[in-house]
Amino acid sequence: MSFPKTFVLLGFSEFPWLERPLFVVVLISYLLTLVGNSSIILLSLVDPRLQTPMYFFLDNLSLLDLCITCTIVPQLLANLWGPEKTISSSGCITQVFLFCWITSSECSLLAMMAIDRYVAICRPLQYSLIMRASVCVQMAAVCWSSGLLNSLLQTILTLQIPLCGYHTLDHFFCDVPLLIKLACGDTSANELALTSMTIPFGMMPALLVVISYTLIARAVLKLPSADGRNKTLSTCSSHLLVVTMYFGPGMYFYLKPSAKSSQAKFMSLFYCVITPLLNPLIYTLRNKDVKMAWKRILQMNGSMMSLKAQSLPVS
Repeated sequence: MSFPKTFVLLGFSEFPWLERPLFVVVLISYLLTLVGNSSIILLSLVDPRLQTPMYFFLDNLSLLDLCITCTIVPQLLANLWGPEKTISSSGCITQVFLFCWITSSECSLLAMMAIDRYVAICRPLQYSLIMRASVCVQMAAVCWSSGLLNSLLQTILTLQIPLCGYHTLDHFFCDVPLLIKLACGDTSANELALTSMTIPFGMMPALLVVISYTLIARAVLKLPSADGRNKTLSTCSSHLLVVTMYFGPGMYFYLKPSAKSSQAKFMSLFYCVITPLLNPLIYTLRNKDVKMAWKRILQMNGSMMSLKAQSLPVS
């Protein structure tokens, strides 16, 4: 195996004045991301009203956001805080494997969420039959398993790359395209695998989202009342915003390889740090069901605390 014991992650070392302020921002975002996405998952488990296909897929999205945050951010924080900017070979390959698995799965999941919204709006009478629990589990399983297969393929091929010279990555995490650039041998198989997988995990999900929302728009325009149209669109706006935040930086990073490395880093920072932070906020602030569930939980906790206070003996 031609992999060294360690790799150097340059990260944001070209902006030394920015590293400490960025450390603070990333750390706060990391903690809020953990709290926000974990809360979405726990809330759906506790409140029976949120145990629907839409929130089942949202739980999967929150879990993926937690995974990508925990995969990338701890190493980023370590590199931002200290002068040591290395990552072990095993840690680098682990990042490649998990990052590829999570991103591939999330692309597929966003397409499944668009299909769910299409069925809910365009086939409302058949929704409970089509999107039954077993079907939702199968759809989620397809997302996770297809992402895993792609990740295994990319990781195995990456391990075969013959590296030479400097083992320095001009980024803040390890990724397949960056390791391919370090190769001193034939990488045609790696490039072919990477390019071909953009069809099922990049183009197809984006196409499914576009088709689903085109059909949704046509159905919404046929509704007789403006209130009905606004209510229907509000159920889709959160997902559309998340799709835009997800595919935007990803398409920029992979379809514009000639972009400056600093631009790619900041786009990746938005994708890996900011998007997982904003997703639970978007679904919480723009969703009445989630806000009502939070109110019920808080009211229940308040009632329990007051009952405990009343049961305490008075001295």
